[in-house]
Amino acid sequence: MATTTVTASVLFQIGTGRRRRVMTPRVPVSHRLRSTTIMSSSESYDRANEVKRFDESKVGVKGLVDSGITTIPPFFVHPPETLSDLKPQTRPGSGTEIIPVIDLSGADLGSNRRSDVVDEMRRAASTFGFFQIVNHGVPLEVLDRTMASMKGFHEQPTEVKARVYRRDIGTGVSYMSNVDLYHSKAASWRDTIQIRLGPKLADLDEIPEICRNEVIEWDREIKQLGERLMGLLCEGLGVENGRLKDMTCLEGRVVVAHYYPCCPQPDLTVGLAYHTDPGVLTVVQQDHVGGLQVKYGGGWLDVKPIPGALVINIGDLLQIISNEEYKSAEHRVLANSYHEPRVSMAVFCSPGNRDDVYGPMPELISPEKPAIYRQFTLTDFMTRFFKKELDCKSLTNYYKITHRKNGTNNDNM
Repeated sequence: MATTTVTASVLFQIGTGRRRRVMTPRVPVSHRLRSTTIMSSSESYDRANEVKRFDESKVGVKGLVDSGITTIPPFFVHPPETLSDLKPQTRPGSGTEIIPVIDLSGADLGSNRRSDVVDEMRRAASTFGFFQIVNHGVPLEVLDRTMASMKGFHEQPTEVKARVYRRDIGTGVSYMSNVDLYHSKAASWRDTIQIRLGPKLADLDEIPEICRNEVIEWDREIKQLGERLMGLLCEGLGVENGRLKDMTCLEGRVVVAHYYPCCPQPDLTVGLAYHTDPGVLTVVQQDHVGGLQVKYGGGWLDVKPIPGALVINIGDLLQIISNEEYKSAEHRVLANSYHEPRVSMAVFCSPGNRDDVYGPMPELISPEKPAIYRQFTLTDFMTRFFKKELDCKSLTNYYKITHRKNGTNNDNM
C-alpha cells in the first residue's frame, strides 16, 4: 500500500499522561513530537484530534517554533494543487516594481494634482485591485509604534496571550491561530489578534495593554485616511465624493495583526491561503520581510515592502457596489522562510449597519451597463463569508445576475 510519510506531528499532552516516542530533543512546552504515517487509502492520522489539541493548547504557531520543531505538523501541509503554485520568495527590493505606487501628496480637494491621482487610483483599482500609497499623511512614528506594539503582543508569553485566546470573532478582541482552523483543508503558518474598532470600539479593558493606546491612535488615523481614499475612489467612479461615506462604508472597522514565524518547511504550507477580502477596502501595513502576493494575469506578483508605504486593496463589496468598475483581487502570503518573524497589520473597512441593503450604485447602472449583481443585506453577505460556504471569488459570483439571451435575468436565488 502506498504511503505518504510526514515526519512530525504535534501531540499535545496537557494532563493526558500518555507516552509517545520523542523524535527531537525534549522541549519545555506542552506538546511533543512523534512520527506519523498517513495512509493514502486508510486514514490513520487523527487530524481532528490533533487540530483540537493544538487549539486547546493556545500556544499558536509561535509556540511550535519556540519548541524547536524542524518539521511542521501534518494539518499545516497544503494539498499538491496549492503547493505546485508556490513560487520561491525573493528578497524585498529585487526585480521590477509592478504593483502601482501612488503618491498622495498634493491630492487634496481643489489641488492641481487631484485629477491625476484620481486617474491613477481608478486604473489601479480596476486593473490590479491592489496598490500602494506613499505620502499618505499618517505619521511614520504612528506606523512604527503600532507595528511594534502588535509585534510585542505576539511575543509575550503564551499564558499572557491566552487571556484573549478565543474563536468567537464576534467579541471585541480575539487572539487565535487560523480563524478557519476547523474548517479549512489545511492550516496556515500564522497567529492572529483581531480588535474591533467600529462602529463601536472594543471595551478598553479587553484590548491588551501592550497595544491599547497604539490601536486607538491608529484608528484615528485610519478614519481620516479611509475617508480620503474613499473620496478619491468615488471620484474615479464619477459619483459624489462622499457617496461611500454616506453608505457607512467606513464605519465597520476591524484591525487584524498577523504574526508569521519562521517556518521550517515553507515549501509545504502558506502563511495565508489565497482569498479575496469581503469588505469595501483594506488598508495594510507590512514590515520589511515580504511575502504578500497578488494574483494578476494568471501569475502571482510580489507586493514588495516600501518603507512608510501602505497597501490598499479593493474588497468584494466594493466590486459589487461599483458594478464591477473596481475589482477585488485574489492575494496570499507565502510561508515565512527567513529567520525573523513577519508582521503585518490590516484594517478592514465595511459598512456599519448590517441590516442595510447593498448592491450596485444606481448611478452606475444604465441600459448599456445593467446591474451585474443583485441586492442583499450585509448580514447575509458576511454570514456566507464566515461560514466558508463559498471560496474566494465564489462569494461575488453568488450574487451575480446572469443575463439570459432573451433579456431576462436570473438572480441566482
